[in-house]
Amino acid sequence: MEMRFRLQTNKENGSSVRQKTIWQRYEQLPLFTYLCRWLILSRASGVCIGSASALLLVSLEWATNYRENHLWIIALLPVAGLITGLMYHYWAGPAARGNNYLIEEIHSPHDIIPFRMAPLVYIGTVLTHLFGGSAGREGTGVQMGGAIADRFSKYLHLPQRDHRIMMTIGISAGFASIFGTPLAGAVFGLEVVIIGRMRYEAILPSFLSALFAHITCHAWGVHHTIYSIGALPELTPKNLLWVITVSIIFGLASMLFSRSIVFWGKLANRTLSWAPLRPMLGGVVIAFIVWILGTTKYIGLGVPTIVASFTEQQMWYDFLLKILLTTFTIGVGFKGGEVTPLFFVDATLGSALSAIVPLPIGMLAGMGFVAVFAGATNTPIACTLMGIELFGAEAGPFVGLACVVAYLFSGHTGIYSAQIIGSPKHTLFLQSKGKSLQK
Repeated sequence: MEMRFRLQTNKENGSSVRQKTIWQRYEQLPLFTYLCRWLILSRASGVCIGSASALLLVSLEWATNYRENHLWIIALLPVAGLITGLMYHYWAGPAARGNNYLIEEIHSPHDIIPFRMAPLVYIGTVLTHLFGGSAGREGTGVQMGGAIADRFSKYLHLPQRDHRIMMTIGISAGFASIFGTPLAGAVFGLEVVIIGRMRYEAILPSFLSALFAHITCHAWGVHHTIYSIGALPELTPKNLLWVITVSIIFGLASMLFSRSIVFWGKLANRTLSWAPLRPMLGGVVIAFIVWILGTTKYIGLGVPTIVASFTEQQMWYDFLLKILLTTFTIGVGFKGGEVTPLFFVDATLGSALSAIVPLPIGMLAGMGFVAVFAGATNTPIACTLMGIELFGAEAGPFVGLACVVAYLFSGHTGIYSAQIIGSPKHTLFLQSKGKSLQK
């Protein structure tokens, strides 16, 4: 009996092994079906989002050129603020929360992202730039991408788990096509949702959609700014210590930027109970500041100054004025992104530090370019990839270290308050796990 039992057990085990081998042998069949499914969805959404990003980039270029050739239009910024405030007060609904709304829906999906988010943020951003506000474009691209991608969830009746993936697709594709960095865009969509964690269930769709959106944007004839970091020093312990030192400063600048947005937002909410008045009166303040300064250097995207920072030393106060105007613009209710102004802050700060730090000016501007961004968005891996895509693989060790240190020293703050701490930045803050960012 005992021998018979052993034989039976061996047979059963053998059968189990054979079944497992058969399943492993044909495992690629469902995976191929999965690939084809997301290839179709990612291509369709990527083409739509890339086209929307191309329209946005062309529109912002026109708005910037028109404003610079007709500076009197800045006096009408309060009117643009009132129009933006009224649009969002009466029509936006939950979409008024912008990028935070997308992140919240990925955490706990409840509703399909309303499509009106796309035209509202597009119009609001163009008005902000046309009339002289200080804002960026990343937030607009991401929100347009999320609203467009999630249409597929509604029309195709996708399950809840795919609803999350479609929103991640929107973030990745929007970011990639706005900045021309498909690898950074793909990882940004995975990394930005939870601090210290990445959602790998969306990794294939994120990469596919980012690539298709990037290709589509270029197919429309839209090209992105090229930055040259110049010569790089040797990778020595001394140079690495200098990189760490300046990156701590970059991290503190990130924290200042994030806290300033919260400060101006709370001040505007306490001062004016009716939301449309906030951007209107904020427009009066911004227009007055621009008139006092006598320059448009600190409004709009500031791309010419960003490019100049790689070869010309900037003034020490440039980054502070940009932080002030951008955080005030966003805080009072104007629309646009924070990332391109962060690039301005990053590059000018790095450029100014070249006066006291024995590293090449282009390298300092390039490190700052991505490091302050990494600290403000809590996405060090995506920002490292962005640095490699923009400046080349040789810059990888320097920008990677800068992004990680800035991410650490920015603390548990960020420009996206809906981010949840999945893995604290230091073991001293383990009690922060699962909480939202500090406000």
